[in-house]
Amino acid sequence: MPIAAVVLRFDPTIRFGELVLRLETLGFAVAILASLAVAGLIVRRPAAWWSAGGRLDVAALRVDDLFFVVLAAIPGAVAGGRIGYALLHLDYYLANPGALVDPAQGSLELGLAVIGGALTGGYAARLLTRSAGLWFHAAALPTLLAIGIGKAAMVLGGSGQGAPASAAWAIAYAGPGPWGSLGANVPSHPAQLYEAMAAGFVLLLVLASAAAGGFVRRDGRAWLAAIGGWAAARVVIAATWRDTTVVGPLRAGQLLAIAIVVGCGVAWWAVGRRREESRTEGSRADEPGVPRWPEPQNRPRF
Repeated sequence: MPIAAVVLRFDPTIRFGELVLRLETLGFAVAILASLAVAGLIVRRPAAWWSAGGRLDVAALRVDDLFFVVLAAIPGAVAGGRIGYALLHLDYYLANPGALVDPAQGSLELGLAVIGGALTGGYAARLLTRSAGLWFHAAALPTLLAIGIGKAAMVLGGSGQGAPASAAWAIAYAGPGPWGSLGANVPSHPAQLYEAMAAGFVLLLVLASAAAGGFVRRDGRAWLAAIGGWAAARVVIAATWRDTTVVGPLRAGQLLAIAIVVGCGVAWWAVGRRREESRTEGSRADEPGVPRWPEPQNRPRF
């Protein structure tokens, strides 16, 4: 058996009388609160972290709307995460389809949870402000922050351990736990830390690009770059997971991450195409001899 360079020995729980609370759960709470706090700051002060070339439309983003957007993202995240988890364990859920809606069985898959939450949250944002792109632009940093802190928090519970490894940075957990991974005492790739660092690296790249004026149009492509970059890193990191391969050397998690990368690329192209079409229509409307039709509310009565 490989010898771990890092052995973690601690109690992953905190006890308050009869109440037992996992450190990992506290870490998740910190991730959520930190991302919400940053989102609130961005909405209140939209020029605070990436204002190069312009500002967000302050009138279009309101802090009280943020609550409804986040609330709307929850069911999409749960549904997407559940579907993703079923795809990771497809054979089991094909044999036991009823287990898919059993909250006591299984877990959520992060990639499709992010996409599902984005779909329902984006729909709510469009209903509230008619401009989901601005909200996605503002959500890029908080989303990566939540992913990074949440993944790092998994270390506190022994969850997310990768395949056994003899690397100098392999991690093993000593003590009774309870730990979130089977065989936590076996030195393994700290896959959760890999992903936390990848999310942080992508965050810095997106932030630097935004500061240099890379997302002045504020049409949501900053979020697509953030999630696409994270998913691309996830394709590589998932090679260290304990899951079995399903297509050649690829695991199911890698296939889902590849699909997210492709989806972000297609969405990026679609947003750019729509903007170009809008610009073309605006140019035609400014041409001499092209009639300008009044808005319905201002049109004279016949």
